[in-house]
This record gives sequence, structure tokens and C-alpha cells, in this order.
Amino acid sequence: MSAGPLLLFDGECGLCHAVVRFLLRRDRAERLRFAPLQGVTGQALLQRLGLPTADFDSLVFLPDVAAHVHHLRSDGVVAVSQYLPGGWARVGRLFGVLPTRWRDAGYRLVARSRYALFGQYQPTPLPDPRWAERILD
Repeated sequence: MSAGPLLLFDGECGLCHAVVRFLLRRDRAERLRFAPLQGVTGQALLQRLGLPTADFDSLVFLPDVAAHVHHLRSDGVVAVSQYLPGGWARVGRLFGVLPTRWRDAGYRLVARSRYALFGQYQPTPLPDPRWAERILD
């Protein structure tokens, strides 16, 4: 597996897939890669990091897959936002000023109700076929 930033996300969550598409559209430098937590890549990395392999209420962001550094929940959101252009990185830094406890409380609230609010992921073709190369199994 090559080094570089990777976001692990709930592959069955409609909101999570929408966030991945949002990030794909804005990451014009094409640095970010993505993998569902339930997939082969996600499961291997969760095991390597000593994280639960069946609890998918948190995203996991690895700034460098080769390192053992990872960010969960709202810390992951803040970290991944720094890979986005201009205003999005600033929004992430502003969000990061809030205490982690507050950010994670909001994150957990959305995570608990994400299926009720946004539904389960229904596969649809990617708007840009090149994006498929950045989504790992």
C-alpha cells in the first residue's frame, strides 16, 4: 500500500459517501485516497492500528499510511480539511479551535442518526470515472 493520506469511512453510509464525493471534487491535487472501513484495506489498517474492526461510527484519517498516526471523529475532519484548497482549509482550522469534546459530541450526534437522516448508501456511478482509482477496496 502506498504512503500518503487515506480516509477510512463507513462504506454503507449515504452521508459518508456524500462526504467522500465532496472531498474528491475539491481535492484537485488528487492527494487524498479513500477506503471503506468494511473493505479489505480498511479492515487491515484498523487491525494494524489496534482499532475496532466492527464499529463504524467514526471515520479514521491517516495522514500517511506508512506511519501509525491516525485521527478519529472530528480530529479526522479537521485533519482532512487541511488537504482542501483555500476556504475549506480555513473552515477546518476554525472548527479545530473548538474543544475536541464539543466537536466530538456533535460528531457523535450526527453519527448516531446518519442512517435515519441520510439513509444507507445506494451505489451510483461516480461523476468522474478517474475517482475510482482513488477509492481502495
